[in-house]
Amino acid sequence: MADPKVRTAYEVLEVRDNASHTVIDAAFRALASRYHPDRNPSAAAERRMVELNRAYALVRTSDLRAVYDRLHPPVNPDPNIAQPTPAPARAAAQKDVLDFGRYEGLSLADIARHDPDYLRWLGRHSSGIRYRQRIDELLKNPQPPPASERMGGRRKDR
Repeated sequence: MADPKVRTAYEVLEVRDNASHTVIDAAFRALASRYHPDRNPSAAAERRMVELNRAYALVRTSDLRAVYDRLHPPVNPDPNIAQPTPAPARAAAQKDVLDFGRYEGLSLADIARHDPDYLRWLGRHSSGIRYRQRIDELLKNPQPPPASERMGGRRKDR
């Protein structure tokens, strides 16, 4: 049985085990800046920084990560913990499907119909760089929501 005190590299870096390389790098940089000795001189921060460096060293490249994943398969110790659900097959085939955040698994077109303000924000944010062209297209040519989702309309008098 595994020691419950030992955390995986992904847990230390506070990312999912299926996170992209970009997400892992960003998580490491954000946590490292928070716990770096120049910013936080406490002993706890120093221990955390050592832990972060060790974890990142295990998964920093695709080759190292492949070896780590073979030696440490993902474990779900508590069956009550929900696993992330994969995006629908229809959405996975599209290039404009978000793979992060609160709208993970939804297409940009769906988000444009329901929350165009989020798309405006995403178009300005660094995490939306790869979607920027499609976001601009959707915001320039907004699509009305499907008839089944429209509010209002004509009321029948009784």
